[in-house]
Amino acid sequence: MLQIAPKHFVETPLATRTRVASLDALRGFSIFWILGGDGAIWALDQMSAGKGPIVSSIGHFIGTQFAHVAWEGFRFYDFIFPLFIFVTGVSIVFSLTPLVEREGMSSAHLRVLRRALLLYGLGLIYYGGVSEHWHDIRFVGILQRIALCYLFASLLFLNLSLRGLMVAFALLLLGYWALMTFVPVPGIGAGFFSLDANLANWLDANYLPGRIWDRTRDPEGMLSTLPAIGSCLLGVFAGSLLKTERLTPQHKVLWLIGIGAILVPAGYLWGLQFPVIKAIWTSSFVLVAGGYSFLLLALWYQVIDVSGYRRWSTIFVWIGANAITLYFLNSLMSFERLAVRFVGGDVGLLLDRLVTPGTGRFVAHVLGLAFAIALAGFLYRRKIFLRV
Repeated sequence: MLQIAPKHFVETPLATRTRVASLDALRGFSIFWILGGDGAIWALDQMSAGKGPIVSSIGHFIGTQFAHVAWEGFRFYDFIFPLFIFVTGVSIVFSLTPLVEREGMSSAHLRVLRRALLLYGLGLIYYGGVSEHWHDIRFVGILQRIALCYLFASLLFLNLSLRGLMVAFALLLLGYWALMTFVPVPGIGAGFFSLDANLANWLDANYLPGRIWDRTRDPEGMLSTLPAIGSCLLGVFAGSLLKTERLTPQHKVLWLIGIGAILVPAGYLWGLQFPVIKAIWTSSFVLVAGGYSFLLLALWYQVIDVSGYRRWSTIFVWIGANAITLYFLNSLMSFERLAVRFVGGDVGLLLDRLVTPGTGRFVAHVLGLAFAIALAGFLYRRKIFLRV
C-alpha cells in the first residue's frame, strides 16, 4: 500500500501506470468554451432569431444555457468553472501520488506551494497586475480561486486519510452553510441569501481589499472560497476512485455514475433551504455541479479510456494539456480579437448581409477558436507542456 497519508490509495506500479486521456480531454472541454466556444453559441442564437418557431426556440434555449443565471439557479454556463475545479482535484491525485513515490512528502509539499504561488501570481497579472493603483488590483479571481483550491485540496490530500478528507469536505460545506444561515448580517439579519443581502457579499463589500468585480460583491470572494475547496475535494475523491486497482474500469464507471446520481438530487434538495447559487458558491451548488461533474467524467472515461474511442476528443486533449497557458494567453492577446483582424469590419458586415445577422460574429469566434486549437496542437505535438 502507498502511504501518502494513513491508509490511502493502492499504488499503481510504474511499469503499468498510464495516463487517463479523458482527464486532459475534460479539462480541455471546460476551457474550450472560454476560448471562443461560448461566443460562437451566442452568435448562433442571434442567427436563429426569426427563423421560425422551432429553430428560434432551439437557438434561444441553447443561447440561454451559455448565460449565467441572474442569481439563483443552474445552467450549463454555471457548470464550466466548477467542472475545471473538479478536474483540478482529479489531477491532484494523479500528479502528487507518483511525486511522493519518487521524491517524498517534502518535495510534494514544496511543489504544491510553488504551483499555487505561480497560479496566484498569474491571476494577479491576468487582471492587470500592478498596472493600476493598489485599490484597483483584483486580489481574487478565476486563477486565484484555482490556486487556493489547488493549494488547500492538495495539502489535505497529502496529510489526511480518505476518511479524513470526507470529514474535511463535510465540514467545509456544513460550516459554510452554518455561517451563511445563522450569522446575522448587520442591518439585514441571518438566514438571507438574496443578492447583496447575505454574509458572503457583506464580507466582500466591507473587507475584501482591492477591486471588487461586481462593485459590491465578487463571485470569487473570500468566504465562498471555502465551499469551492469542497468542489476540488470532490475531484480528489473521483481521482482516488479512478486510480485504485481494487475496481475494474467498468466498476469505476458505475461508481462515478452512482455518486453523481446521488449528489445532483441531494444538491437540489438542499437548495430548497440553501439555494443553488453560483455567485456565492452555495453548498447546494457544490453538490449539483459536483454531481454533474461525476456523471460527465463517467461518460468520458467510459468512451475514451475504457472503450477506446479517442479520436473525436483530440482537440480537447490538446487544449487540456496546456489549459492554463491558453487561458492566460487569451487574456493577453484574445484569439477572438486576432480573428477579427481577418474577418471583422466590412467583411463581417458582408457575411451578415449574405447569410443572416450574426454570421460575421460567428465566423470571428470560430476562427479565433481555430487559432487557439492550432496553437494547442502545435504545443502538444512538440511535447511543449507549460504546466503550472
